[in-house]
Amino acid sequence: MKNVLVIGSGAREHALAWKLKQSKNIGEIFIAPGNAGTELLGKNVNINADDINGLINFAKNNNIDLTIVGPDNALALGIVDEFNKVELKIFGPTKQAAKIEWSKIFAKKLMQKYEIPTAKFETFTRYDDALTFLKKSAFPLVIKADGLALGKGVFICNNLKEATIALESVRTFGKKVIIEEFLTGQEFSAHALCDGKSFKLFPFAKDHKRIGEGDTGANTGGMGTICPIDGPTDQIHEIIEKTLWALKQERIEFSGCLFPGIILTSSGPKVLEFNARFGDPETQVFMRLLDNDLLEIFEAVFAKKLHEISLRWKKEFTTCVVLASRGYPNSYKTGYEITGLNDLDENIVVFHAGTKEQADKVVTNGGRVLSVTATGVTLKDSLTSAYNNINKIDFMGRYYRQDIGLTRVKA
Repeated sequence: MKNVLVIGSGAREHALAWKLKQSKNIGEIFIAPGNAGTELLGKNVNINADDINGLINFAKNNNIDLTIVGPDNALALGIVDEFNKVELKIFGPTKQAAKIEWSKIFAKKLMQKYEIPTAKFETFTRYDDALTFLKKSAFPLVIKADGLALGKGVFICNNLKEATIALESVRTFGKKVIIEEFLTGQEFSAHALCDGKSFKLFPFAKDHKRIGEGDTGANTGGMGTICPIDGPTDQIHEIIEKTLWALKQERIEFSGCLFPGIILTSSGPKVLEFNARFGDPETQVFMRLLDNDLLEIFEAVFAKKLHEISLRWKKEFTTCVVLASRGYPNSYKTGYEITGLNDLDENIVVFHAGTKEQADKVVTNGGRVLSVTATGVTLKDSLTSAYNNINKIDFMGRYYRQDIGLTRVKA
């Protein structure tokens, strides 16, 4: 029996723990720091995801057989490297491999060098130089922070005034800035499990990043997903293969989850950005559909035998709708009691994110509070079921998008 430590506190980590709990070989599951939902599956540990020494000591002292990293910031800090130094088994890329996410400039230059399709771009380290470039540019344009920004470091700008405001905003995440051409087309998420030798593609998912319906308003960490969707499988397979090869040419081996955000343009799919971990809220729908033992998949990755595993997916559709605190992704209040979680249909699984237990009640404790997931024979079935059950859940300031799944990507 294997004892597992899942690092993180979101719905992604709850979903991973939920799926691991179903393994025939699972021992104890620990989640650091976890939330009110993960507490029902294992033991929450009061250690933050960026406390690498604390996590290493916990893994050593509690006979942890493998650790799974959820958040990007822990990867960017080099948690995998530090675990590897003391011979503790951990799932995720090294700091250098995760640079494909924590430095967008590194990722863009890699794509440019190895001809991986992406938007044209320029990079800047000086505000005045970036502003001068913007004054000479045609709009719309996209402005991005180079570093990690919790999904909030990308701005689509339609004029110079918006671009100037965006430039000020991205500077809060660091001095380096990317300005790139605006691409049109349907966006979707691709995920590939990688073991350093081979990779396996997941089904494609459609994320909904903007806070407002009709894809309006500020970017968020994600307000909902549907899965599976149609997409250009062969072309995405080629993009993943070429990216892993490109990294190897730079003497970087990638092991973990490589997750490019893709836009399907009139000239084919292009990479918007790379992530070096499981997506959120994509993981929530993947775990509802995955028919394999997740622990066995992780073991295959560690053994570099992923090519021997055949991923199996249930022949269903899954919808995830995120319930957020009103005001997210900006300011919001927390501490409100959540009701209705025990009154849901059998095909519903709710993954917790910004929640905690307080005086025997579950209360809100973050911007994205819950991920309500529903399965169905058709996409319409899963959408209808998700929204019907959302009406049974309530908390003060509850907010959600009512248009999840209304647009789909075509091959």
